[in-house]
Amino acid sequence: MELIQKQRAKVTDHIRLENEHDWSAVPLTIVQDERAFYDFVPVGQFKGREGVRQLYQTIATAFPDLHIEITAEYDVPGCSIREGFITGTHLGVYLGIPPSGLPIRIAIAVFFVFDQTSGELLGERLYMDHGTALQQLQGKKIGAVAQ
Repeated sequence: MELIQKQRAKVTDHIRLENEHDWSAVPLTIVQDERAFYDFVPVGQFKGREGVRQLYQTIATAFPDLHIEITAEYDVPGCSIREGFITGTHLGVYLGIPPSGLPIRIAIAVFFVFDQTSGELLGERLYMDHGTALQQLQGKKIGAVAQ
């Protein structure tokens, strides 16, 4: 199987597991050594197998009904990019914000980084508008002028 086909299959499986909320299996789609990473731009970097596992535990607690909707896909050797939306209900502490019970819908761009020799998924780099996310989590109208 060529590298890009392997990448696409791995990303599809990874997102499927996220949407199924199989939080113990999701981190296993990423290499199980010190190369593993999850960059949550600009919030922070989660390094190694344990760091990736902790991030997914936080997501599972904060948004137990998380859903990822992919709207565009791009693949080159060593990197698969997915654009789309994250939706869910804020039911656990997230970025220090207590649960609000409010729904979120946030545009995302995710870069899945692969080892070009083995085809292993090394990690994930998520970009999203954290300003919009924080407004939604706090029940503020997006685009409203602060008073």
